[in-house]
Amino acid sequence: MNTHDIEAFLAVVETGSIMAAATRLNLTQPGVTRRVQNLEEHLGVALFERPGKPLRPTLAGREAYEHGRRVVQAIDDLRSGAAPGGAVRGEMRLGVTPDLSEPLLAAPVDSLRAAFPELMLRLTMSWSAPLLEQLQRNQIDAAALSLPDGAEPPDGLAAEAIDRQAVLVVAAHGADLPERVLLRDLARHPWILSQDSCGYRVTLRRRFEAENLPFTVGIEAPTADLRLSLAARGLGLALVTPGRLDRSPWRDRLRIVAVSDFAPVIRSWLLHRPATGRLHRPLAALRTALREAVAG
Repeated sequence: MNTHDIEAFLAVVETGSIMAAATRLNLTQPGVTRRVQNLEEHLGVALFERPGKPLRPTLAGREAYEHGRRVVQAIDDLRSGAAPGGAVRGEMRLGVTPDLSEPLLAAPVDSLRAAFPELMLRLTMSWSAPLLEQLQRNQIDAAALSLPDGAEPPDGLAAEAIDRQAVLVVAAHGADLPERVLLRDLARHPWILSQDSCGYRVTLRRRFEAENLPFTVGIEAPTADLRLSLAARGLGLALVTPGRLDRSPWRDRLRIVAVSDFAPVIRSWLLHRPATGRLHRPLAALRTALREAVAG
């Protein structure tokens, strides 16, 4: 069995297409197709449902992915263990939530590249629920994500606490709101939030549902800067952490709404599978760099 065939198969599963896999591997599309076909012939099973876009693995393909990923990781571990000076090689697949990517990730990535120049970082961005699923399926090696305070990471994952922050409700200075409000006072205002899988939005919706209050999303916007700019224009209420608000160019046009009966808190985590092999040192360095970025 050729390990290049396995790597091509893994790339197609993770990118969802032959074209994207070819770009990742710096191969032609026929070259990737041929490698996947070689693996299918060797295993005697179809690994993808055909036709279909994006390409989806069959049941046998999903099983092969799990085993194939472990094979590639073991080979990377072997190469790193035999490398002169213990250089860490191969790749580290890191998932990160949007709320952490911009404010926290730049300096840690710089530190990792300086400490492990032969390690290739593959960064993906998603919300906490999809990242947890990818981590449990071994589609990523680690995830930096946020969970509502009191929500614990799933069993079976190594969890390193990074930070704990309050979540603020903000509105334009001219918003029709008293200085201190109750949650029910916010029910008549639309919200400017991220996609439905965002942890902030899930926490907020559940609290409104528990109080039997109407919950209206007026605008769904992907980035914090865009959400805050829309809130500053008076188009709705938004949620933000204190650090992100302080860094926002819209800070002077926003007011913090003190909600007496709603004070959400989120915790940031670095999660990974317990057996890390060659990634033990990079993950330890990443954890330290994330904490330093938070403290700074």
